[in-house]
Amino acid sequence: MRYLLLLLLFAATTASAQTNTKTEKKSVCRMKKSVKFLANDKLEGRRTGTPGEKLAYEYISKQFKKIGLTPYGDAGTYLQIFDVNKADKRTGHNVVGYIDNQAAATIVLGAHFDHLGYGEDKNSMYHDSIPMIHNGADDNASGSAMLIEVGKWLKKSSLKKYNFLLIAFSGEELGLFGSKYFTEHSTTPVSSINYMINMDMVGRLNDSSRSISIGGYGTSPTWGKIIKAEHPYLKIKLDSSGTGPSDHASFYRKDIPVLFFFTGTHFDYHKPSDDANKINFNGMSQILAYIKNVLTTTNEQDKLAFTKTRDVSVGRTSFKVSMGIMPDYTFAGPGVYVDGVSSGKPAEKAGVLKGDIILKLGDYATTDVEGYMKALGKFDKGQTTSATIKRGDKEIILPIIF
Repeated sequence: MRYLLLLLLFAATTASAQTNTKTEKKSVCRMKKSVKFLANDKLEGRRTGTPGEKLAYEYISKQFKKIGLTPYGDAGTYLQIFDVNKADKRTGHNVVGYIDNQAAATIVLGAHFDHLGYGEDKNSMYHDSIPMIHNGADDNASGSAMLIEVGKWLKKSSLKKYNFLLIAFSGEELGLFGSKYFTEHSTTPVSSINYMINMDMVGRLNDSSRSISIGGYGTSPTWGKIIKAEHPYLKIKLDSSGTGPSDHASFYRKDIPVLFFFTGTHFDYHKPSDDANKINFNGMSQILAYIKNVLTTTNEQDKLAFTKTRDVSVGRTSFKVSMGIMPDYTFAGPGVYVDGVSSGKPAEKAGVLKGDIILKLGDYATTDVEGYMKALGKFDKGQTTSATIKRGDKEIILPIIF
């Protein structure tokens, strides 16, 4: 009898494991299909305001409808339309879907789906004279595919304590235009948002290092209780900052706790070689499982408290020094608009204020955020320089000590 019970238990466990493996394989296949579509040459790099962006947002809208998400954009559609005021004025489109659990608070999950097109906006790392399509498989077809997949899981799950808002952002590569527009024209009250999870470049988990960065760890005391560096498979690097060059920063600026999942930069970053055949889909499945666990755990928690963090963040470029400002990535320039100043950092000590526009660091012009980042890279800790600031109608020079 004991032997029979053990045999039945083994059979049940084996059947469960096989079911899980089968489910995971189906999930991987769906994410692979989404990445291959979004990173196909026919979308021509999904540049905001182009026919390629339209093909992408139509695909994501179709997937949201298939899952059963409620349209939560403009006028009962999945689309939220916004203007991009760069050198050439364009129209961008966020895709917004909703799971209404009749709850008081809402959890936001997001990923940007736009990319660089042919590199026309001068944000490519490719410098040959022959125009090439930037397919952006990792950046960020990977996050978009994961967003769709987590939406499918949530729709069928028993997690009912919170509503869920899924947003595929456009305009991220131009300066977080889509996410900033959403936080300023939210289709759900911003005060009701519990937290936001951002999935950006989650497709290149290295099979040997298995390293992933999770930013925003310091934006709520709750994260310290449930986000652990120890994991049986993933090697997790925690970063406390809520800021950074991706869409979670727009929510952090509204005092909303965030998490930012990111498998790191690589040789193909912002190049035409970022193609679907280089994506680690099994690695994406591991990250997806981690995010599901976060959602499941917080389903038992009250609405998260928010805490401000330092400004240095998990990101795509690292610097030896930091000013301690939060740039407004949507500012059309010239200069870098200061959207926030971190306490105790060089900018605050020098007297930089929210609303200032940084025109130069030392001898280096900061005509835009990219120029500002390049200028930061010229300095070492302990160095002294100056910042040329436009404040109102006046230009002032402030001493900066890194």
